[in-house]
Amino acid sequence: MNLHQNPSPYHWSGRKSDSIDYWHQVVQTQANLNLVKSSDRKVGILGYAGEEGVIRNQGRLGTLEGPAAIRKMLGSVAYHLPDNLPILDYGDIFTINQDLEASHQAISTITLNMLRSHHFPVLLGGGHDLAYAHGRGVQQYISEKGEKLGIINLDAHFDLRPLADGKAHSGSPFLQLAEEFPDNFHYLALGIQRAANPKSLFQTASKLNARYLVMEDFRLNNWEYIEEQIIWFLDSVNKVYLSIDLDGFSSAFAPGVSAPSPMGFNPQIAFKVFELIAKSKKLISLDVVELNPKFDQDNTTARLAARSIEYILRKVLG
Repeated sequence: MNLHQNPSPYHWSGRKSDSIDYWHQVVQTQANLNLVKSSDRKVGILGYAGEEGVIRNQGRLGTLEGPAAIRKMLGSVAYHLPDNLPILDYGDIFTINQDLEASHQAISTITLNMLRSHHFPVLLGGGHDLAYAHGRGVQQYISEKGEKLGIINLDAHFDLRPLADGKAHSGSPFLQLAEEFPDNFHYLALGIQRAANPKSLFQTASKLNARYLVMEDFRLNNWEYIEEQIIWFLDSVNKVYLSIDLDGFSSAFAPGVSAPSPMGFNPQIAFKVFELIAKSKKLISLDVVELNPKFDQDNTTARLAARSIEYILRKVLG
């Protein structure tokens, strides 16, 4: 069962230029998951064109179109990374016959192999169940190194829900990681909304020793406290995997998501967090999830996803 689709050069197009000015001029499409094995640092892009996890979590359909939409917006962004940095698009993993678990296994394996071959993985969602597959691959890599992994999630939700009838979904990824890697689960969630998380999930977070900042505290006028909490967390781990759920942003900035909310955070606070994490030199992998182009307005959410990726990579690899 082939769950992989090769990348399309069509997704990487934009303004013409004689010099290297835009992302679409730099990205190389790699067929058949042929990972570049050189020892040089490089960026590996992998899409998760899936929404089975969202369906299981009773979310809005449309996230399977997310990776293509992000690529289109990212292609037209001005390029400020080193000219000799390979940026490789390896295409998409999708789901056949509702077999979410097979998709997850493929993503975990590819993530692990990317990290082993000196890639900085950038995964594009797709539902947030991607975080289990992605995080598992990162955890496996970190276990090989004998290091301590920190997971930072910008999100309105903990995503610590139990499985539904024994099946994974877009609300369960971090609980799955906690259960699979109980000795190396270090989790910080930023932007948690009380109205979107019942008391039971706060109790689960407490049992797992997860750290979090609720939405009321995740504001620019509280930056010194936020910075202190993030630095403490960064100092307690060796490497960091960052997950950005676009539904954590206010729907004024991110209308095109599975679970929109007018009470989310704004890009200003998120980008300050991105910069702080990047400055730690510990960030090794990134995903952006829950883009739903069907409900986007003038590609606002897709543009936000693309700008987030560009900003983080510029701060980490520039």
